[in-house]
Amino acid sequence: MGSHGPIIACFSGLASLLKFRLAATSNADGAKFPEGLKRELMPKHVAIIMDGNRRWAKNRGLPVQLGHKAGEEVMKRIAVKCSELGVKVLTVFAFSTENWVRPQEEVGFLMKLFEQVIQTDFNDFIRHDMQISIIGDKSRLPKSLQSLITTAEESSKSNKGMRLFIALNYSGRYDITQATKKIASKVRDGILSAQDIDEGTFDQHLETSKIDFPNPDLLIRTSGELRLSNFMLWQIAYTELLFVEKLFPEFNEGDLLEALRSFQRRQRRYGGTQVY
Repeated sequence: MGSHGPIIACFSGLASLLKFRLAATSNADGAKFPEGLKRELMPKHVAIIMDGNRRWAKNRGLPVQLGHKAGEEVMKRIAVKCSELGVKVLTVFAFSTENWVRPQEEVGFLMKLFEQVIQTDFNDFIRHDMQISIIGDKSRLPKSLQSLITTAEESSKSNKGMRLFIALNYSGRYDITQATKKIASKVRDGILSAQDIDEGTFDQHLETSKIDFPNPDLLIRTSGELRLSNFMLWQIAYTELLFVEKLFPEFNEGDLLEALRSFQRRQRRYGGTQVY
């Protein structure tokens, strides 16, 4: 393959990634809805561990940056589709507290990519009336990115559509630790009694408490890895888990719909005998 071969292959691959197909059927009111899905059984909150961007690029002999760019394009389209399907909350795991150990060039590219997502994709999200929020320790992020985050959150806070949470510099252990510190400070200062601490108290001090945030109903992880990678450890106690073999840049609308169908076929008991 010539010197331009990998780049041509990348854009060809991206084009095929974005050709999502929606098999739809008419419901009673005449509106279109995907075949095999029921509106009343849609999960309120879907979370996605977007894994496999680096491997997707390396498998094609491409720079890892192009893998992340391909993943960003897929994330945008999956977010729009979830909004159209009536999902109330979508949370995507974009950057872990552990990801800082990656090569500095890659981390720098990711920070710029996150800025680009907020600057260029924000209008697409706004057109779908989405409310944008970032969860995670924002203090370590570049100041320019922090400023864009503040603007995006403020300008979309009155929107009534799907809430899109992007987890940046986030981990489940970080979230539990920072919540514990907040609670301990309130007990020390006499604001809160230790005897009054319960699960609800803890929920109120997590990163995910910033606005009404139901715990995830469905967690999708791509790339075939069978682990949670320190993501929302408190919040997923009763979440349905689905592990997909495809790398995230290969994940398409058909895969999303099949994940939702799988969720709707499951029986949720929350530790009891009644099926929900």
